[in-house]
Amino acid sequence: MKAVCWHGANDVRVETVPDPTILNPRDAILKVTATTICGSDLHIYDGYIPSMQPGDIIGHEFIGEVVEIGKDVKKLKKGDRVVVSSIIGCGHCHYCGRQQWSLCDNSNPNGWMQEPLFGFGTAAIFGYSHLFGGFAGSQADYVRIPFADHGAVKIPDGLTDEQALPVSDAFPTGYMGAELCDIQPGDTVAVWGCGPVGQFAIRSAYMLGAERVIAIDRVPERLQLAKEKSGAEVINYEEIDAGDALKEMTGGRGPDSCLDAVGLEAHGMGLMGFYDEAKQAVRLETDRPHVLRQMMVACRKGGTVSVMGVYGGFVDKMPFGAAFNKGLTLKMGQMHGQRYMPMLLDRALNGEIDPSYVFTHHMPLAQAPEAYEMFKHKQDKCIKVVLRP
Repeated sequence: MKAVCWHGANDVRVETVPDPTILNPRDAILKVTATTICGSDLHIYDGYIPSMQPGDIIGHEFIGEVVEIGKDVKKLKKGDRVVVSSIIGCGHCHYCGRQQWSLCDNSNPNGWMQEPLFGFGTAAIFGYSHLFGGFAGSQADYVRIPFADHGAVKIPDGLTDEQALPVSDAFPTGYMGAELCDIQPGDTVAVWGCGPVGQFAIRSAYMLGAERVIAIDRVPERLQLAKEKSGAEVINYEEIDAGDALKEMTGGRGPDSCLDAVGLEAHGMGLMGFYDEAKQAVRLETDRPHVLRQMMVACRKGGTVSVMGVYGGFVDKMPFGAAFNKGLTLKMGQMHGQRYMPMLLDRALNGEIDPSYVFTHHMPLAQAPEAYEMFKHKQDKCIKVVLRP
């Protein structure tokens, strides 16, 4: 089969690799009909996620058709059209039982690799390094689905591929970020980053009762999409200081909640932005925490900071005194996809939201290297790309 394989920073190649096979009776094999590039895939593409090995198949947001099942798979059958969570959960451990799927005790065979960094191992993720299990990813003709009964959800009739595809990862990530904000009637939520996850976080914040959502980015077409599709007020941080603007827009109080949909490659301005880029380049700092700093300072007293952008290691120069003295609540984590997917599919089916609005480009899998470059550099007003095997 053909698959997108990682060979180093800024080097992905479409190669011929062996087809996946059933390895465990709870496995299924999926013929991928649509996949996409997630913003967190760019962290791999840029070389910031450790434990990647040349030839690893990447990608974790996908839908497809079940073509083979193990003997212990009960909920699926051949021919089912399904969307699959990027997070792999066993369905039976302490954390899966609490709907905290990204904390699964059993899906990641390399949890021991995480323990020196995180203290404990977390769930596996498709195509996201050996630190997160080393499972082959979705940017391929076929993919093996471990614990298939607990990760693959049947797509209702009436939804297109483009409507169902974001439910694999971007939509539940944005929704969980908004849910962590504990939004109350009348709240103002500020969202940093207007990529696909940020777009869904904005829509989700309104779904959960926010009165105002303020979106922060520097890419004009992303800000325009947030404004026109979701009704967000927008700030271009290259034109005005986001912290100052937020204070003015909220009458001096600050947002009730601040949500990070950017992650470890945040772009900062001025001396601090240069400081983070320089330290990350020489590996004295693994992540660029500019957005985290800005949120802790900008958030109102007693407010909530929600972090859904991916962070992998260590940051410094954090204004933790601001978080402590203002009594902020910090919530974060990889998304618990299986917890949200059925509900989000229903919302799409009922017409409450059409998730396909984030897709601006459609390309064959064979053009994945070009798609990565376009997505990374925001060329041709690209917001998100559908890749078709």
